Amino acid sequence: MILRLLFVLAIMNLSPVAQAQVVRTTSYPLEKAERKPYKILTSGKQVTVKCTGNIKTIMVWTASGHRIVEQKAVGATSYSFRVTVNEKIFFIMLRMENGSHFTEKIGVN
Repeated sequence: MILRLLFVLAIMNLSPVAQAQVVRTTSYPLEKAERKPYKILTSGKQVTVKCTGNIKTIMVWTASGHRIVEQKAVGATSYSFRVTVNEKIFFIMLRMENGSHFTEKIGVN
């Protein structure tokens, strides 16, 4: 009887240590990525940004930090510009009229 009692107590003390593994019910990545309200189209050195809403401002700079485009009060759903420097990596920042803003890295040949 005492051995059974000790056995039950030993099992009860081990139960907090032996817990089951947590099962993830969501897939990676944890959050669904929102669809971007714009597309960036490149053709050689010509870059066109097309949006579903109006663009308020657009800024483009090189990977070395030189600003090549800064246009305020665009007020249109598309904007085109030509790259005039010999770099291939650029960053584009769009600020929409609804207040949202997006930054993206692009490559140009």
